[in-house]
Amino acid sequence: MHIKIQPPNAAQPKSPFSLGVISEGLLFVSGQAPINLETNEIEYGDIRSEARLALTNIQTILNAAGCSLRDVVKVGVFLNDLNEVQAMNEVYREFFPENHPARTTVGVQLPKFKIEIDCIARVPSK
Repeated sequence: MHIKIQPPNAAQPKSPFSLGVISEGLLFVSGQAPINLETNEIEYGDIRSEARLALTNIQTILNAAGCSLRDVVKVGVFLNDLNEVQAMNEVYREFFPENHPARTTVGVQLPKFKIEIDCIARVPSK
């Protein structure tokens, strides 16, 4: 059975997907762009501000599922410009200062925004 995760006060995505899904003890968080979860609107900025918002969204979804950043085991980072990896890493370290999860970072073509981040986390036993 799959359990859909929808944080309180978060708008429904405009596209047909769930923000997060729990299955067999794992939480799969859909790619998070710099979208304000309350308004469902993109907030454009430099790579640091967009990365911070995407990671804050992930944190919000994790919390709604009873998880935290410490439970993240895998992260996927998708960047429009791979030259911005170092600036993105500065923000990434704010969220994952130690015990870094496994990560893949790839260059992709994104629609207008600079970054999208997804992750997989283990759901703690109750």
